[in-house]
Amino acid sequence: MNRKLLPTLCILTLVFASGWAFQDSDKLRQEETENYYKKWLKEDVLYIISDEERAVFNELTTDEEKEQFIEQFWFRRDPDARTSENEFKAEHYRRIAYANEKFTSGDRGWMTDRGRTYIIHGPPAQIESRPTGGLYMRPIEEGGGQTSVYPYEKWRYLYIEGIGENVELEFVDKSDSGKYELAVFYWEKDSATMSAGAGRTLVEELGMSTRADRPGLVPATGGAGYGVQNQFRRVDDNPFARYQLVAKVGAAPVTKYKDLKELVSVDIGYEVLPFQAREEFFRLSEAQVLVPITVLVENQDVTFQKEGDHNVARLAVFGLVSSLSSRVITEFEDDIVIRYSDDQLAQGLLKSSVYQKVLALENQGRYKIDLVVKDLNSGKVGVTKRAIVPPKFDEEGLEGSSLILSDSIDALDEIPEENEMFVLGDVRILPNFKAEFTNQMPLGIYLQVYNVALDESSLEPALSVKFTLLRDGQPLAAAVDETGESTQFFSRQRVVLLKNMSLSGLEPGKYQIEIEVVDQVSDRTIKQKGTFSVVESS
Repeated sequence: MNRKLLPTLCILTLVFASGWAFQDSDKLRQEETENYYKKWLKEDVLYIISDEERAVFNELTTDEEKEQFIEQFWFRRDPDARTSENEFKAEHYRRIAYANEKFTSGDRGWMTDRGRTYIIHGPPAQIESRPTGGLYMRPIEEGGGQTSVYPYEKWRYLYIEGIGENVELEFVDKSDSGKYELAVFYWEKDSATMSAGAGRTLVEELGMSTRADRPGLVPATGGAGYGVQNQFRRVDDNPFARYQLVAKVGAAPVTKYKDLKELVSVDIGYEVLPFQAREEFFRLSEAQVLVPITVLVENQDVTFQKEGDHNVARLAVFGLVSSLSSRVITEFEDDIVIRYSDDQLAQGLLKSSVYQKVLALENQGRYKIDLVVKDLNSGKVGVTKRAIVPPKFDEEGLEGSSLILSDSIDALDEIPEENEMFVLGDVRILPNFKAEFTNQMPLGIYLQVYNVALDESSLEPALSVKFTLLRDGQPLAAAVDETGESTQFFSRQRVVLLKNMSLSGLEPGKYQIEIEVVDQVSDRTIKQKGTFSVVESS
């Protein structure tokens, strides 16, 4: 072989090998995702998911739908949405871990009868354990008399919802292998049952009954012996009651917290209202930050009903903000009304509706917000949980707030007396949630800058602000403001910058905007960057 060809062949081999590696990697990721959902359904929640929920999950086709379903599944069962932890979910996985640790024998612990019972109903109030079996004196309700038994455990629950009080369950290890199986009848632990003449009950020794009369051993004939043996049995030992008990013990529990279920119930048709949420941060003082929480709902996802001359959609928004120590900070509830006339409706359905709540939070805390949006016309509900982690603004260095891109910025004559949506100080600014603009729209920029030094002679800031438009990291256009034209407001605490940039002539695609602020008094600089898209005008 020509040795000069060897490097080329090696490169080709590497290229092909890399190609296969990428294909294998993609395939592996897909398999891992599929295995994750399969494991969640067939292992993690096998015992607690209802038949209706399972049927819905099996109909879902996308990862996004499945993730949303899983989130709602646990949220429905959360006993207290005000806490940072879902106590039900945490306890469920603790029970699985305990079952695997304590009940594994051949099969994993979660797959055994004891594991299943423990996962569904938790620890019993009392356990009577006979790990080696042996001689056993029956209580009178079991017929009395002495016998020998397999290893067994008797679990007593004081109360099980949907079943009742003083529930007794027996698990028997007939193979002496550590695999305990849930018994229907008390005599199943009797190792002498199938031995002729051995292990007879007291009533059988007295001739008042026969072994064939033991419930469940053979079909009962209703003869005298069966009736006599019934005299000693409790009501709960009735064969039909025992069969019913075992069936209920193994069934998925009913969702316990009905009040929460009513708030965020998942419709059997999986009627979930999708929405998006985000937050921005602005320094209010040394101790507090302003946090606008913005919610976007696509109009095509909500239901419009005819009200007079208009088509109206009505949404309810509920928010609960809590600390990580479960202390409720604030909660809010508002209505959104979307209204279109008949000739506006078709175009309106192509748009989205935006809601905003401005919160004042301590800047040293970490928070969680639970958001619920309900379509009052259709009953669809959307739920999300988000972490809120305010930034720690430096008290010395030049700092910037969140950058807002907007196509609607209006200066107000005065600051509103009460908090209003989309109002920061004396500016009303509607965030372009998707950061999508046409080239006929202005690119509105809103940014607050903190710790700006003031010129001692003029007591005003001296800033050089450069706005640079980029595509793929390459500058396309720039505008420099050194006269303060973009300064809408200033004080010793903050400088508010506003700028409208023209997008005329830009082709559809993704772009970046970079704002560089130079404090010419203190000679300090910060940069903020945002990403947006130019789209075809509809």
